[in-house]
Amino acid sequence: MGEYAGSVNGTAQEGSSRPRGEPGKGERVADWADGRLGLYTLAKANLRKVFPDHWSFMLGEICLYSFLVLILTGVYLTLFFEPSSAEVVYHGSYAPLNGITMTRAYESTLDISFDVRGGLLIRQIHHWSALVFVTGMLVHMMRVFFTGAFRKPREVNWVFGWLLLFLGILTGLTGYSLPDDLLSGTGVRFADGAILSVPIVGTYLSFFLFGGEFPGHDIISRFYPIHVLLLPGIMLGLVVAHLILVFFHKHTQYPGPGRDQKSVVGMPFMPVYMAKAGGFFFLVFGVLAVMGGIASVNPVWAFGPYRPDLVTTGAQPDWYLGFSEGLIRVMPGWEINAWGHTLELGVLIPFSLFPLILLAIGAYPFVEAWITGDKREHHILDRPRNAPVRTGLGVAWLTLYAVLLLGGGNDIVATHLHLSINAITWFVRISVFVAPVVAFMVTKRICLGLQRRDRDMVLHGRETGTIRRLPHGEYIEVHEPLGRDRLFTLTQHEQHPPYEIGPLVDHNGVRRPVTVSQRVRARLARAMFGADSHIPKPTPEEYRELTAGHGGHAGHEGHEGHGGRAGQAGHGGDGP
Repeated sequence: MGEYAGSVNGTAQEGSSRPRGEPGKGERVADWADGRLGLYTLAKANLRKVFPDHWSFMLGEICLYSFLVLILTGVYLTLFFEPSSAEVVYHGSYAPLNGITMTRAYESTLDISFDVRGGLLIRQIHHWSALVFVTGMLVHMMRVFFTGAFRKPREVNWVFGWLLLFLGILTGLTGYSLPDDLLSGTGVRFADGAILSVPIVGTYLSFFLFGGEFPGHDIISRFYPIHVLLLPGIMLGLVVAHLILVFFHKHTQYPGPGRDQKSVVGMPFMPVYMAKAGGFFFLVFGVLAVMGGIASVNPVWAFGPYRPDLVTTGAQPDWYLGFSEGLIRVMPGWEINAWGHTLELGVLIPFSLFPLILLAIGAYPFVEAWITGDKREHHILDRPRNAPVRTGLGVAWLTLYAVLLLGGGNDIVATHLHLSINAITWFVRISVFVAPVVAFMVTKRICLGLQRRDRDMVLHGRETGTIRRLPHGEYIEVHEPLGRDRLFTLTQHEQHPPYEIGPLVDHNGVRRPVTVSQRVRARLARAMFGADSHIPKPTPEEYRELTAGHGGHAGHEGHEGHGGRAGQAGHGGDGP
């Protein structure tokens, strides 16, 4: 074997034109780049970086890949779209609209759909990618929220993700407004009405945006660079920063054996993760292509060109703006006339609530960090059941969103289900206040019930379904003891006491000054992390006592070797 290797090397050296020991051209290029960019050190430190493997981590990848598809398809569409409000008479391939006056923007959209090769397919892939992108970001952020992945040191990354979601909504708004069809024009008029509700400066803002009285002639030409340059450029920078921080902080992971705050269990970035990520990209691209090919979305030719005196029947925005639509539709028409000004509360209040609710989502990690006072780094994710108040808040927000989405489509629900639109509106008005509270309470109780079940499983083992009759006639179910890995997973979480103000009078009888923020923090801490928000984990003493057969536990377990597992106590900090 050694002789064969030597002969091969000798042949390679004889057939090479470079002297012995001289580096090849590729090596010289690599050395030149490494000396100026430090690529070798960077690659050595990151290409073997370990990434954990869990299906929920694919949600972020779906966002990234759909964003890439958006950029690719958007570049193609910009080659044929004309962002002009100049009026023309249509004479094209779509006969029902021949002879109709429309803007050049709408005409070019029809040309893309019917005359450009592959234009309709690319349009629909672009639109479906936008919907999947925003959906993926929302679901990804919910995964991060429910598992506590936003805690230190990832608060900034949470803000980046929140900004991407907010900018994605704005990009979608500007994007589906560009074709200037009757549906998108109705959405722009909705936005103009919200802007006009701003006290004192609302009319000035509207005139500045539209270049005069609505609809003006400048809105399309202004939306176009915002949609294709400004917002995508900012989002691309945020995506890069987001990924850099993911590499820098290392990836979070779910609790399990061998996983702690300092170690990561998973596969290396190169070649395993890169191969999986590359295959997943083409899978996402393929699914979006199939959706664009077989599922019609935004058929602008069915709506016709925009006219200020018309409104489409059943005009609905994309789902991610249904929240704001529902707020305005179910709000009573309150207004105040004073000092020559009209304050349109029926529009201003919903218009203000929408960004305020989004702002509360973005600020939540900092609020929770202030309540807990926890300054440690967290790389192990929470099980949602072990943070019932946080989980309840997340479910309450999703419930509020679903209720307002129902309100945003009250006309569609009324016509399809043959219900009274007034009854639907009043149902939504009441549910806005009642449904989130009920969802919070139910979710919290479910989480506490799951915690109690985990405690019972740790102490008594897993139910096997096997029924055994004891000598004295009693029937019991045989329980099987849990393995060490399962015991660790169920008991690794921490249960720290909440923040407390302490005694108001010191040992010298002097009253301590207590600020309002301290009182608020203590009350929030008791509500979120007090005794009512968790079931105490079993202690090692409880576990040893039961597994040793005290209290009749051994008979109920029905497992001869269970008493020998007392050595498992101590896993997960203060739990078994």
